[in-house]
Amino acid sequence: GDFFVKELSLSMEVDKDTIREEKPYELVRTHTCGELRIGDVGKEVTIAGWVQLARDKNHFVFVDLRDRYGITQVVVHLEKSPEYYELARKFGREWVIRVKGTVVERSAKNDHTPTGDIEIVPTFIEVLNESKVPPFTIKDKTDGKELLRMQYRYLDIRRNPVREKLILRHKTAQVIRNYLSNLDFIEVETPMLIKSTPEGARDFVVPSRMNPGTFYALPQSPQTFKQLLMVAGMDKYFQITKCFRDEELRADRQPEFTQIDCEMSYVDQEDVMNTFEGLIRHAFKELKGVDIGKFERMSYDHGMKYYGVDKPDLRFDMKIVNITDLAKGKDFPLFEGADKVLGLCLKGGAPKYSKKKIAELTKIAKGTEVQASALVFVKVLGDGKFQSGVGKFFSDEDLAAWAERFGAEKDDIIFLVCGEEAHDKIQIIAGRLRTYLAKAHDLVDPSVYKPLWVVDFPLLEWDDEAGRYNACHHPFTSPYKADIALLDTDPGKVRARAYDMVINGVEVGGGSIRIHDRATQQLMLKHLGFSEADAEEQFGFLMKAFEYGAPPHGGLAFGMDRLVSLIGEFESIRECIAFPKNNQGKDVMIDAPGSISEAQLKELNLALTVQKDDAATTEETA
Repeated sequence: GDFFVKELSLSMEVDKDTIREEKPYELVRTHTCGELRIGDVGKEVTIAGWVQLARDKNHFVFVDLRDRYGITQVVVHLEKSPEYYELARKFGREWVIRVKGTVVERSAKNDHTPTGDIEIVPTFIEVLNESKVPPFTIKDKTDGKELLRMQYRYLDIRRNPVREKLILRHKTAQVIRNYLSNLDFIEVETPMLIKSTPEGARDFVVPSRMNPGTFYALPQSPQTFKQLLMVAGMDKYFQITKCFRDEELRADRQPEFTQIDCEMSYVDQEDVMNTFEGLIRHAFKELKGVDIGKFERMSYDHGMKYYGVDKPDLRFDMKIVNITDLAKGKDFPLFEGADKVLGLCLKGGAPKYSKKKIAELTKIAKGTEVQASALVFVKVLGDGKFQSGVGKFFSDEDLAAWAERFGAEKDDIIFLVCGEEAHDKIQIIAGRLRTYLAKAHDLVDPSVYKPLWVVDFPLLEWDDEAGRYNACHHPFTSPYKADIALLDTDPGKVRARAYDMVINGVEVGGGSIRIHDRATQQLMLKHLGFSEADAEEQFGFLMKAFEYGAPPHGGLAFGMDRLVSLIGEFESIRECIAFPKNNQGKDVMIDAPGSISEAQLKELNLALTVQKDDAATTEETA
């Protein structure tokens, strides 16, 4: 300690001899462009930002100066400061300037902006940076198309709507961290470079230079690590982390996405669900001022039977009705050759469907959005009368029985689809039709929230392409003990101790109670087609940990991007991501992915088999 003080004293003495006289530090700004009000009149202030607009009005230049916090008007007078007046006349959009001056009351106030009662008369103006003319207008309503805005995303973020979405994301992360920390959850970071496993989506892989011929994978989730943290005694864990999946993209998918990952020890399913239901209710209350209420519980089987999907939107009441028993036995070939006949009743919809409209809907139903083989309609005319394209096969008495089961009344219209029962194929088609009809007829009130938990999922799902069962969630989900014997006799009937949180038809998060012993984990992997050697190679580290006193544990993960989009009512998760990829997985701003040099390939012991495409490229869409 004495040595350190002596050395510090010596160094300070040397510094005194070499210190130059410098001007006192001057703040670049004393206030933001969004905080000055009528009570600040008379103050000497310094603000800085981007020139939103400079208007030369002869003897005056009005400059709207903008930063993240708002806009303040600066008035440059020819008589009071001719040198700054000439400078202000040259200002272009997005120039960066600093202004020192006096706050004065505006004679013509602007009620549309919080700073509209005041303006600044400058005593000093400094140009900090000039700007090229931006490729699109940086306003709330811009003329820039999405591709152009993605190429210049750093300019797009200057716009209020984009910036506010990123601020909402920040606030959401804050709320989550605070809530979980107050419940004694510990935030722990897990590795980004991990081992590749064959389950789930494709991995993004990273070659290892130090271990030639080997590869890391970027994590699809921190699943095994959070289970190891439970074995390690952390008890309650969370992190907000990046995950990566190499899969086809759409509006609610990105190759890299953010996950709110959570795990708890010594819990059952209800403990986990109650904890995180509380978190989401709190988040909606804090961030949106909305009480979304108690979460309904619904079994997977119920969801598929009545809604044709495992994430039903309950904001509109249009349940799938099974009329197979009423529709068969009447020699109608379409129905006779089907396992099931299912339908939906659109209340008050009959007058909206002319022959032309029904033909248009039939084309849509047989297209990629619904994928039905055919569409049958029945209009309820009232007084026991019906209009349908199947009147040759079904009497009014038959159709009346259909209407009774649907609860259909005058002016309602029934739509029917039929098909294969295996693996819920026709239920899924009916569910797609339900979703389409709701969208086409504005049946959904966007101000309403209908949250629920979907439970009792199948442990396994059949893969037609591979000709085998896959894990419905992942290989570490615990089955119900009462169902384990069914793994050998009827694997599709085994229920998982799994649960998904669904809000307004969006799967916000999902999880399960985990397997925590080696024997059950080995049994699960065996039924997923792993040999004993493959199971040991891929997951031996986890099963080894289970041999050292692993506690019962469970958890879940939320999609951060989806959650923020739901709270902010965004159409796509890209809207709340600072630098998203487009639907080809590309970042058009930095031109990624890109090629690497021959030297880099050689260093990594890699050789490419694909040839560069020299053909003309078509314009990409964002």
